[in-house]
Amino acid sequence: MKLKTLALCAVAGVAFATAAAAERASDGEVKIIYWQAPSILNPYLSSGTKDIESASLVIEPLGRYGPDGALIPYLAEEIPTVENGGVSADLKSITWKLKSGLVWSDGSAVTSADVKFTADYCMNPDGGCAQAAKFEGVTSVDIVDDLTVKVSFSEPKPNPYGPFMGGQSPIIQMAQFENCTGAKAPECTDENFGPIGTGPFVVTEFRPNDVITMAANPNYRDPAKPAFATLTFKGGGDAAAAGRSVLETGEFDYAWNLQLAPEVIDKMVEGGKGQAIAAFGSLVERIEMNMTDPSSSLPEGERSTAKHPHPILSDMRVRKALSMAIDRDLLVEIGYGKAGRPTCNLVPAPAIYASDNTDCLTQDIEGAKALLDEAGWKVGSDGVREKDGMKFKLLYQTSTNAVRQDFQALIKQWWSEIGVETELRNISASVYFGGDPGSPDTFQKFYADVEMYANNFDGTDPESYLAQHTCEKAPKPESQWQGENINRYCDPEYDALVKELSATGSLEKRGEISRKLNDMLTKDSYVVVPLVDRGRVSAHANSLGGVVLNTWDSELWNAADWYRIK
Repeated sequence: MKLKTLALCAVAGVAFATAAAAERASDGEVKIIYWQAPSILNPYLSSGTKDIESASLVIEPLGRYGPDGALIPYLAEEIPTVENGGVSADLKSITWKLKSGLVWSDGSAVTSADVKFTADYCMNPDGGCAQAAKFEGVTSVDIVDDLTVKVSFSEPKPNPYGPFMGGQSPIIQMAQFENCTGAKAPECTDENFGPIGTGPFVVTEFRPNDVITMAANPNYRDPAKPAFATLTFKGGGDAAAAGRSVLETGEFDYAWNLQLAPEVIDKMVEGGKGQAIAAFGSLVERIEMNMTDPSSSLPEGERSTAKHPHPILSDMRVRKALSMAIDRDLLVEIGYGKAGRPTCNLVPAPAIYASDNTDCLTQDIEGAKALLDEAGWKVGSDGVREKDGMKFKLLYQTSTNAVRQDFQALIKQWWSEIGVETELRNISASVYFGGDPGSPDTFQKFYADVEMYANNFDGTDPESYLAQHTCEKAPKPESQWQGENINRYCDPEYDALVKELSATGSLEKRGEISRKLNDMLTKDSYVVVPLVDRGRVSAHANSLGGVVLNTWDSELWNAADWYRIK
């Protein structure tokens, strides 16, 4: 991709343009399009990026991460640290103080009771909270006074910024959600579709998997913001249509995640209506290997649970062979250009946490064949391997997206070269990432052998992200199929190392442990097969000012600062 096309994201010190409107709601409508349509506006009930980011316009955390990963206070007076006394010397507690005078969009006061309630809501064992890893090690959240809460941990917590930091862990209003806890959480449609918040916008109408309309929050804490009176958030379609709607036709002002071939984006930019922007962070496109049996012959409540190991993929040699057959350089070339880099790591950044693992970067078809031979999978007369009467057949699913379908086609071809038959399936992103416990097609249920997607962690410390692969975080019927351990990987050694990381203060040691955890998931077990370190590429209209792309938090993190260039 041409560098002149990209405004590569800078640093947290970027000065927001002084041309911003001097009075709230003076700039009319702003229109955002995500080709993955939001299905809920409660991040605690969905780990889908499109749900988290659309909700971030309405509900906010105590602190956010800036474009360079720096911690920025939002609802909090300041970021607590050991130096300012907000983090205890023994690293076992962190005390947050809310800004005074904050109100919800309904005009009621924001208090520490709301913060405590948010923690209790997510930590309720019957609630199936999608962000449970954020509260790893929390023993209690106690109210100190109306504006102050103290979060206590069972062990020293060198990185105590899991709860209430970033778009994945916002504060929700106790008065609105107090009857929606535990198993009732998914049933509260009105609350989950229209949360009362502190953000720059309020929901006026939400049509799941389609359109959200919003209006400027009349009680937003900055009287001059947001500049826009209304906001339309359109979901669905595909990345190409989203890109054209900003860069060629000018119908929309902002398009998220243009997962398109580089030459396609360059051609769109020639339309003259907007510009593409990109930045690298921790977003990795990968294949997840299902460690459980998703067969439809099993009872519904037992499919893709630890009760039934996967009949083919439980053998690490098989998983490694599948990885070895992939040409990651070609995937980058056809899918992302300069906005992608081949990777073997689930955690590609920051540098201190990135493993030096490069084993997967060279495609090795012959080596993959030899490994499958060693594992007892012999090529049959039809070219498909078999073992003990079982054909080597895989169902490979992902969301509907042009680049992902290109990846599927290439990987299917490479796998056929080593004797693997692959059935391809693509599912609407709104359904795939939706988190509906009643749907058989979510990536959490994982009713396939392998599946592909990308996600990332907010902030610059991967502890919570790596903790997602501990045994107890596997989605299962009892948790309403919520949980971050999508492939149902379970290794007591891994869990012990996560616990050690949570009690380690030395930055150097934290980097060492994190790299080891990354390697356990990737080159040691091939449970996760990273493909591409993706630069986030989005687009905005030439007339939209104030946009600063942020890969460490919600992409809409500073929508309050957006304005119309006159």
